[in-house]
Amino acid sequence: MILSREQMNALHGHYELLRRWNSKINLTSIRSPGEIVIRHYCESLFFGAHLPDAPAGTTIADIGSGPGFPGVPLAVLRPDWNVALVESNQRKAVFLRESTRELPNVAVIADRAEHLDRHFDWLVGRAVRPEDILHLSPKLGSRIGLLIGEDDFNRIRRESGFVWSEAIRVPWGDHRVFVFGVPRETSGI
Repeated sequence: MILSREQMNALHGHYELLRRWNSKINLTSIRSPGEIVIRHYCESLFFGAHLPDAPAGTTIADIGSGPGFPGVPLAVLRPDWNVALVESNQRKAVFLRESTRELPNVAVIADRAEHLDRHFDWLVGRAVRPEDILHLSPKLGSRIGLLIGEDDFNRIRRESGFVWSEAIRVPWGDHRVFVFGVPRETSGI
């Protein structure tokens, strides 16, 4: 995957706002610039490059988006996807609105995911409890994409009632993986 200059500029603009706002409100506990780039941006882009069954027009809900991960990099990577950043923390939602003004394929939803009355092609998340996303299916969407630890994946693989793809290891991650799943009764990844 090669990003254009415009895509790199969009990600850099988000990064600069993140660093500025993070000094005033806690958007991320990661403070090192290099680690922010790797853990937030690179992981999110890697995730987007592996998202299966996602043609143009795909709708994605980033549940518990926080400062916009993985949703903002996904929207920059694929401007033909429609990405909803779902964040109930109002201060983080204000940051998301400010940081995505130039991204026409992004909508910020400042509410709890449980309150939504929409359906998406994909529900995605990272840095949230997997169960918090799994219980939203199939009401909000049947396909689930998660960035989680291997231990969490082993647990939900046994207990969740979902059919999961093979885990994709994050190359620089500490036992972190991407997994994609659907409820067992609708399986077909």
